[in-house]
Amino acid sequence: WSQVVSEAEKIVGYPTSFMSLRCLLSDELSNIAMQVRKLVGTKHPLLDTARGFVYDSRNNLQMRGLVVLLISKAAGPSTAELSFQHNMVSGIYSSQRSLAEITELIHTAFLVHRGIVNIGELKSCDGPLKDMQFGNKMAVLSGDFLLANACTSLAQLQNTKVVELISSAIGDLVQGIYYENSKLSEENCLTDDIGISTWKEQVFLSHSALLAKSCQAAMELAKHSAEMQDTAFQYGKHMSMSHKLHSDLQPFIKESSNDTVVFSLNSAPAVLHQEFLGREAWIKQIRELREAIRAGRGVAAALELCRYHGSQALAALERFPPSEARAALANIVGAATGRA
Repeated sequence: WSQVVSEAEKIVGYPTSFMSLRCLLSDELSNIAMQVRKLVGTKHPLLDTARGFVYDSRNNLQMRGLVVLLISKAAGPSTAELSFQHNMVSGIYSSQRSLAEITELIHTAFLVHRGIVNIGELKSCDGPLKDMQFGNKMAVLSGDFLLANACTSLAQLQNTKVVELISSAIGDLVQGIYYENSKLSEENCLTDDIGISTWKEQVFLSHSALLAKSCQAAMELAKHSAEMQDTAFQYGKHMSMSHKLHSDLQPFIKESSNDTVVFSLNSAPAVLHQEFLGREAWIKQIRELREAIRAGRGVAAALELCRYHGSQALAALERFPPSEARAALANIVGAATGRA
């Protein structure tokens, strides 16, 4: 994955880790960073989120902005925009680079907001209540600040359709995260009867909508046709879906001597296993779920679904002319689905 990202960054012109540099160097965020330092020594999850901005072991940071830049370069200028090619750098319009930054700011804002803890569920081992309350205030403030910056930059693009697309993606994210949090609070969440179609809808909202609609918006900024916009949307949707499926599969296909590997009961293998097994048998196997899923049909079905979304993303890419950017987008699909 690291090699794929490094090669892709050379194609788009600069490391995407610089993408949010203007925001990160602002006086407002510097002040927030100073306040977050007060959380050092506590167990508030906002600290882990902050560490992830410096080093992300899963190498997922800045992926969305990079894909937006790559698909912009892969599509190139439209015939309607040929007179404005002087605004392009490395084959990408300045407005498309701004869109990539906006996409990353929105993603980062929601990462920060996800770090808010439920005060009512805290235990004594979690540390002093005042630390958690302060951490929550900082998570809300920091996330809102990033989101406000993203919205301001979005308005500066002066494109109504792009504003509509990204605004709807923010709405999708809110809806997806709200659903995730509401399920966590339900007592019967372990035995919730969820099907793969429902799972796909939920994952699209919380993981795929932002990238899919950002890819579509990048085509709109270059005045590409509705067909090309839909093609970019399909790439973003299926690539991010395959990436999520690949991530869900890791606890079941990655060899590990650790018997306490954490996995989600709402992950694709678990959901598919429940469908194949039947609800009553599912409830009986809750305590032995990890091994049961590994031995059942859910893992194989999730692998197949992961490959399907990867193939759909590659199929969408075939509509773009051959180029280094298109090859890099294909490599990202391979890395995201474990094929590379």
